[in-house]
Amino acid sequence: MRLNRIIILLAVVSFVFISCNKFSKVQKSKDYNYKLAKAEEYYVNKKYRFAQQLFEELFPVLKGTEKFEDLYYKYAYCFYYDGLYRDAERLFKDYLEVFPNSPKAEEVDYMRAYCYYKQSPKLELEQVNTMRAIGMMQTFINMHPGSSRIKEATEIIDASRQKLEMKEERGAKLYYNIGEFRAAAIAYGNLLNSYPESNLGDYYKLMVIKSYFKFAKMSIITKQEERYSKVMTEYNDFLDRFPESKLIKDAEEYNKLSINQIKAIKNEQTSSTPKQ
Repeated sequence: MRLNRIIILLAVVSFVFISCNKFSKVQKSKDYNYKLAKAEEYYVNKKYRFAQQLFEELFPVLKGTEKFEDLYYKYAYCFYYDGLYRDAERLFKDYLEVFPNSPKAEEVDYMRAYCYYKQSPKLELEQVNTMRAIGMMQTFINMHPGSSRIKEATEIIDASRQKLEMKEERGAKLYYNIGEFRAAAIAYGNLLNSYPESNLGDYYKLMVIKSYFKFAKMSIITKQEERYSKVMTEYNDFLDRFPESKLIKDAEEYNKLSINQIKAIKNEQTSSTPKQ
């Protein structure tokens, strides 16, 4: 078993050495047509690192010729296919500046926006590139209203917005779980305002109600009546926004509890007032 691994490793090393040796010979060639043909061959065979290096070496030779645009186009894609999306985005941007009237301009414009989407990080991290992807895709839609890529661009915007929504929902949930109920209520309210089309809208509103209720309950007695009244206001807004929601009974329960709490507070105030 160990011998087989050694043989495989030696075969891989040998293959890499032979490939690099062949590539080195191509690099040293002064025949630029041959060099370009080999770059195209590497590109077609998905050996993008080799293709990228040869394309780059051919820049000063082919700049200003009719072949330069295609070279630059494939050069940018080499970075994209190798997963170097930041570099690819920059090169797609440069391509559009150098060749604004190219037949490939629409495609490249889309790919530039798509590179931001590909750089969108895990949910736990800052979502700057996710927001940029939304903005860039929306700009693409505005600039190319007849494009066949509009459906894809719209789907990416929706997926990116859903990702941002999930991140914000995690933040609101964290506030709630650690007992920061006022902050949780505000965060869930912001979620509802930022994503009014969300299918979780009624849940966010219920969490606003629950958070304000818990905030009122833990408040000093002199603040409780005002804060329970806030729960009732949010409940009425819930009814206006989501009259068919399955969560109405849950929201109603917090409204009833708030009404009862306010009655209890007023009764306590009445009983503690000295009689004349």
